[in-house]
Amino acid sequence: MGALGSGTGGIAGERGQLINVAYRLLGSLAESEDAVQDAYARWYALPRSRREEIVSPGAWLTTVTSRLCLDVLGSARVRRERYVGAWLPDPLPAPVVRAHGHGSDPADRMILDESVAMAFLVVLETMTPAERVSFVLHDVFRYPFAEIAGVLGRTPAACKQLAASARRRVPAAPVPAAADARTEAVRRVKEAWENKDIAALVDILDPAAVMTADGGGLAGAALRPVEGSARIAPYMVAVADRAPGLVLLERSVNGAPGLVGRRDGVVVTVASFDFVEGRVSRIWVVRNPEKLRTWASHQGGEEEAGAPRER
Repeated sequence: MGALGSGTGGIAGERGQLINVAYRLLGSLAESEDAVQDAYARWYALPRSRREEIVSPGAWLTTVTSRLCLDVLGSARVRRERYVGAWLPDPLPAPVVRAHGHGSDPADRMILDESVAMAFLVVLETMTPAERVSFVLHDVFRYPFAEIAGVLGRTPAACKQLAASARRRVPAAPVPAAADARTEAVRRVKEAWENKDIAALVDILDPAAVMTADGGGLAGAALRPVEGSARIAPYMVAVADRAPGLVLLERSVNGAPGLVGRRDGVVVTVASFDFVEGRVSRIWVVRNPEKLRTWASHQGGEEEAGAPRER
């Protein structure tokens, strides 16, 4: 069944691939883990004779996981209409590599590439559930439309049209800034934020920059995007004024340079960035504590994963 069913580590070895598929479909680590767990439960609920008839267990699990994600996406649209403020995908820490390999945390199984960039995940949120499934399975994982049809219950031609419609929602990617340039830009944001230097923040922000925050009603955050460098800079300084003791750290967020805010040793804020011509064009700030739980298990192993040391 295509690349998605090609795992070689036995049935348990498919879990990492399934988590990668589910996270890109859902943008939520907890929901992704639930979908994968449910898929495994359905596998083991099959009679042994039925399991032995399945040529590719990995392909079967991928199909079931994708269908479960499709159901979640349908209900999520209703739930997110009631969500307090903006909804953002869960931010991903750098995987922590332990002596025995990756940990059990689903974030440790994630392949960090452009398909988990926050900018990309936010665009995926604008798609219909069927568009998202068809686009992610085909364009990200190279899943054939004939097999996507089995997930969506539509014809291959219809799935191809869904993917094409979804593709039109994805803006042409600008030439990405060099990694060193992105790291330096984030460092400048950190220093200006710590120093409450509005002029320096305005200088590093694109004039048309947009900041979107996700507090989920559980943590203080702007309910609507803050637009324009002249508004974002004083907003960031005001946040710093209201958060004494906040320590900012340079960390990998969804595979790119980002900032993590700790207070009393607890991660309370994770910020990711996008850039245009060397300036910060988008800031996504996740403050909902339910979306930051996985960061607690990564605080002790960040240096092992190659993340920058505290600055």
